[in-house]
Amino acid sequence: MDMVDRIRALCAAHGTNLFQLEKTLGFANGSLAKSDEKIQSWRLKAIADYFHVTVDYLITGETPEYYTNPETASLAQELFEDKDMRMLFDAARGCTPKQLNLAAQILRGFKETNPDG
Repeated sequence: MDMVDRIRALCAAHGTNLFQLEKTLGFANGSLAKSDEKIQSWRLKAIADYFHVTVDYLITGETPEYYTNPETASLAQELFEDKDMRMLFDAARGCTPKQLNLAAQILRGFKETNPDG
């Protein structure tokens, strides 16, 4: 998977597409799809910030190890992959497994009791 494919995958995961991303970030129409792996660094930073990933992830597809504890890493990944809880991913950095589990349980409880889903 190349960099543009990773950006497309992030778009899909967030319910958008390259055209909408370009518009949201103020990029020229087609500037990402036609970039052929030559996206300017300031654009990469804007995209990374928008999706809450690192520029390294956009370039290489690899994510740094934020958590040394495997249980904490697993819980953080679960939060990140759940689109309703994804916004908590950055806030979760540095938390213990117990803190992450408690936060996830509380949010799931709110979600289950919310009649609007």
